[in-house]
Amino acid sequence: MKDLALKYPVKIDGTDIKTLKMRRPKVRDQKAASLSADGDVAAMEIALFANLCEVTQETIEDMDMSDYRKLQEAYSGFLEPT
Repeated sequence: MKDLALKYPVKIDGTDIKTLKMRRPKVRDQKAASLSADGDVAAMEIALFANLCEVTQETIEDMDMSDYRKLQEAYSGFLEPT
């Protein structure tokens, strides 16, 4: 589990969220995101990150790009060999 501080908070149910938690991905997460995106790579990544952070896809789509980049980096970090 990785805590990600957001420079630009997102709103969930009217509340500013300043931190997201991303859990380590499983193969089933990748598979589910792929099936839901119908070949759209960006939609697949958004679905995957929403699942891993336990938020809606809309929440991910509302993020500032600099914070979204943090999600991408955290995800990549999970995939690197230790």
